[in-house]
Amino acid sequence: MATEADVLKALAGVKDPELGRDIVSLHMVEGVKVEGGRVTFVLNLTTPACPLRTRLEESARSAVEGIPGVKQVEMKTGSVVFATRDYSDAEMLMGVKNIIAVASGKGGVGKSTIAVNLAVALAASGAKVGILDADVYGPNIPLMMGIRAPPEVRDERVIPPVAHGAKVASLGFFYNEETPVIWRGPLVAGAVRQLLTQVEWGELDYLVVDLPPGTGDSALTLAQTVPLGGVLIVTTPQDAALNIAAKALAMFRRLNVPILGVVENMSYFVCPHCGEKSYIFSKGGGRKIAAERDVDFLGEIPLGIAVREHSDAGTPIVAAMPDSRESLVYKELAFRVAGMVSIVAFSKMKK
Repeated sequence: MATEADVLKALAGVKDPELGRDIVSLHMVEGVKVEGGRVTFVLNLTTPACPLRTRLEESARSAVEGIPGVKQVEMKTGSVVFATRDYSDAEMLMGVKNIIAVASGKGGVGKSTIAVNLAVALAASGAKVGILDADVYGPNIPLMMGIRAPPEVRDERVIPPVAHGAKVASLGFFYNEETPVIWRGPLVAGAVRQLLTQVEWGELDYLVVDLPPGTGDSALTLAQTVPLGGVLIVTTPQDAALNIAAKALAMFRRLNVPILGVVENMSYFVCPHCGEKSYIFSKGGGRKIAAERDVDFLGEIPLGIAVREHSDAGTPIVAAMPDSRESLVYKELAFRVAGMVSIVAFSKMKK
């Protein structure tokens, strides 16, 4: 008859493909029970947005089914997100496990659109997610998330509203959208610190931070104030965007922020009538820059009319059209980013 030790030994032969360690030593297995020929256990993934979820589930089930005497396997799948920072005792952002910065070297590359759909896709996977609009000069996350009313303020703490499964905070809540922001560096840095410290985020698996373009005070303040789980560099295929994206990447490396990877936005346009791809802004630039800087290339995001329409309407396409071609690309990006964050977290756990 099989024993609990037999089950754990079999599962110890299953490795997480990304982390390279067996699922038992990673504490991904719990609640093992053996009753006659029936085995039950829980497989806890390192993120609900696990890119290799099916593969892991099948491998774990097969390993237990191969034990002599086992006739029935009941496996439940959950998730316990690894943290890239010591969030439980942190002075700020207590309860936030991972902070993901979305950055670009220049404006106009669709960084905010990617940040919004990344956050919504992570939330749809079952993760606890927030999105912080740190673009103090052009805070458009409230518009893209469909939030019009200012948030509640309770005991001098901002209670972030929830939209499409994610908590949202933005400086745009607190001034007229037609009023230009004319601030020098110290004011920008102070505004970012306020957003970090005065919002009641609660417990989050991921806080996605939409940074302003460039390598200015917002990015520096964020990187120097709280430990970042990593940064996602957004570019478009043309040379002008690639050159400046490379500078942003170099800045975050100098600040010792893990580079999660490069994503290329507006990579191609798919004709709605014939389905043909048109590479309007050149081709392959994002992949090239990732290879040259020895970082992961996380994918190509197509240029689509529906993405723009839903962003303007406050209904991100991942929420509005979850099965569309564009949404599936964003979901794949979210899975890959979550996987990269798990790798960063695991590398810190080993130190």
